[in-house]
Amino acid sequence: MNMTEPQRLLFLFKNLYNGHPWIDVTLVETLHGISAEQAQRRLGNCNTIWEIVVHLTAWRENVLQRVQGQVLKTPSSNYIEPVTDTSEAAWATVLQHLEASQTRWLAFLEQLDAAQLEQVYPTNGMTYYEQIQGIIQHDAYHLGQIVLLAKWSA
Repeated sequence: MNMTEPQRLLFLFKNLYNGHPWIDVTLVETLHGISAEQAQRRLGNCNTIWEIVVHLTAWRENVLQRVQGQVLKTPSSNYIEPVTDTSEAAWATVLQHLEASQTRWLAFLEQLDAAQLEQVYPTNGMTYYEQIQGIIQHDAYHLGQIVLLAKWSA
């Protein structure tokens, strides 16, 4: 089956989130069953799972807005924020925000025209294609961190 580039990107997004990616772990599978207590445990000076998921989700939203034509300023915190509410309900909300970002990304990629991939984001000169590939790589990078921290905190 011949896929367009937007279809390939959609496939990669789906697989890394909750499919069968080459790296053999997904965000959903890895985060499933992690409690708020585990998510907030800190190993040395590393970010917690909770902080990483909030960061990952915020960057997904940032890049989605970029490829929808908005020019954004990245906060100096780089979306790493202290967790103030460490309840199970707050953790569930963090995971819901991640799920909502996935839903928004899939809807965007399903309607994306291949010509849009060549558009350039003005502040860094990267194409929308590079921005989208970058957020997939970003997700995979942080997924690796989450996997290690989850094993440590189990």
